Amino acid sequence: MRQSEGIKRPAVASSGGGWCIVGKTMILALAVLLGCPLSAMAQSAAPAVNSSAVTRSAPVSSGVSVALSAILTEDGQPIDQGMIWHVFRDAAGGDGKRQLLSQHKDAAPRLKLEPGEYIVNAAFGRATLTRKIVVEAGKPLAEVFNLNAGGLRIRAVLAGGEAAPERAVVLDVLNQERDQAGNRVKVISGARPGLIIRLNAGSYQVVSTYGDANARVRADVTVEAGKLTDATLVQTGAKMTFKLVGHEGGEALADVSWAIINTKAETVKEAVGAIPTHILAAGRYAVLAKHQNRTFRAEFTAKAGEAAVVEVVAR
Repeated sequence: MRQSEGIKRPAVASSGGGWCIVGKTMILALAVLLGCPLSAMAQSAAPAVNSSAVTRSAPVSSGVSVALSAILTEDGQPIDQGMIWHVFRDAAGGDGKRQLLSQHKDAAPRLKLEPGEYIVNAAFGRATLTRKIVVEAGKPLAEVFNLNAGGLRIRAVLAGGEAAPERAVVLDVLNQERDQAGNRVKVISGARPGLIIRLNAGSYQVVSTYGDANARVRADVTVEAGKLTDATLVQTGAKMTFKLVGHEGGEALADVSWAIINTKAETVKEAVGAIPTHILAAGRYAVLAKHQNRTFRAEFTAKAGEAAVVEVVAR
């Protein structure tokens, strides 16, 4: 059947599971009859509006590109591993400390920093350099840190020339600076022989302790930039074992407290046990053995590079 002239077919809009017929003059009535939401009908009746979707890109960092790298010497190659970087704000906070902004373990990190002043610390082992950098808007920055550093390797041997037991020797390294008491400042503590210690170029003192008492030797060394310095320290301590016996050559008594005293009346070492062993610096000593509320004394001499047993007779 043909559509009659002058009559326009109403618009049809979908709403959920059914159809809603929409006409300007019949919106309310049809909504009641057909269950079409008024909001959907209002949208269908409203004139179309031209619009386009707006795509928002991810925000682009406004920071300035800063590339950091480090070298051992002025004409050296960039260090490619083992670096640690710390970046601080230049201005101190209310507590007087600078705020740490970031830490990086890449050899040559690339950062994004806002314009301003920063303090950057570059560390390669114990070789360090700290300096201020200034970041300006629109000016990428490449900062090269010349650490002016080298390596130090210590070998520890006994008086006979054989290598000292690996775990029996510890090393401390002191630089030229002095603390308020006038003592040299320790830059490394508890290092082991044979390992390469990275240090800024300069003069150092190495203190090597053999055992757990007072057997120490010292040596002055110089570290040169870009070079590995090897040094050998001869350990001169004496290995001393102590026994409290009822008679000479007798069995060691148990439950004994020990104190080893030097000629300055200073206690060098204290121990508890039946047969303690300690490495002592060469020299004269006294040893006190306390057993069942009684104290026994003996004097002895420790000779460099020797091993000996000290018997204290309980009488």
